[in-house]
Amino acid sequence: MSPETSIRWAVVVGEQGRNCAASVTLPPAGCCASVRHLSSPMKTPSRIEPLVTDGLVDSVLRQLMSGKEAMVFVVQCGDDVRCAKVYKEANKRAFRQAVAYTEGRKTKNSRQARAMEKGSRYGRQEQEAAWQHAEVDALYRLAAAGVRVPTPYNFHEGVLLMELVADEHGEPAPRLNDVVLSPKVARQYHAELVHQVVLMLCAGIVHGDLSEYNILVDAKGPVIIDLPQAIDAAANNNASQMLYRDVENLATYFGQFAPELLETEYGKEIWALYEAGHLTPERELTGKFVADESVADLDEIMQVIDAARDEDAFRQARRAAAQAANAWPGTNPDDF
Repeated sequence: MSPETSIRWAVVVGEQGRNCAASVTLPPAGCCASVRHLSSPMKTPSRIEPLVTDGLVDSVLRQLMSGKEAMVFVVQCGDDVRCAKVYKEANKRAFRQAVAYTEGRKTKNSRQARAMEKGSRYGRQEQEAAWQHAEVDALYRLAAAGVRVPTPYNFHEGVLLMELVADEHGEPAPRLNDVVLSPKVARQYHAELVHQVVLMLCAGIVHGDLSEYNILVDAKGPVIIDLPQAIDAAANNNASQMLYRDVENLATYFGQFAPELLETEYGKEIWALYEAGHLTPERELTGKFVADESVADLDEIMQVIDAARDEDAFRQARRAAAQAANAWPGTNPDDF
């Protein structure tokens, strides 16, 4: 096999939700080597050097992936193997900081807010820092809420140090997109992820970019990753649409294996319960949603208003007539 030959993992998940078969070919030389079989660390990327200097990282084992917003490396930290997520510079990212995502995010002070709004150099720096911190904050909040996300350990010099999500063999877990599911396991994973969406919303967060590409599958099931675009459900006017899209993405993907999931409407059901203040982690969902089609009839409303106005005018007329009758004894108010 030539060094250029590329090998992809083909993971098949069976009825028990366990990796029961795998077809593997070797990756290009020096790329995607097994974490357990690395003979020596790679050269430390410049962005990770401050973490090595400060004793947070001992060595960089290999690059795990390069995504639209960051590069991820497998690093050695004492006896532990972890991930170091290095955020790309704004002009090198494919994922832009759209207003739809950043709306409602808190700023440190009014000066920072004005600078970010004007787009000054300082403002762009602060905007970039806020974008990165959004994922760190979301990970801590979601981990505390019981959501299956990587455990964050440190954020230093624009690098997020966090748990390496691994499979049952200790290797980096595959993305959901690389996993072939049976219908039964597809339903199971879909139900688990819908519940994770509920837990996230109960914690006040909507992922905003949830799909099979932002979910890993470890020995216990799905793990949600990539949260820099996470939004505040209460402060962002786009939150409901973002949640609908997240849940629809799940239904579309898992519907390939279990077609009946394509007919579910969990997103709308979840948001309706959230708006009504009835959403809890224990809430049982049906996947069905009936929109309230009782739209107010404008003509009917105007008729009610006119009737009330006429009734008020009649009462005033009767009052005036009564006063006149008192002024002219022997007369009847109805005569006026």
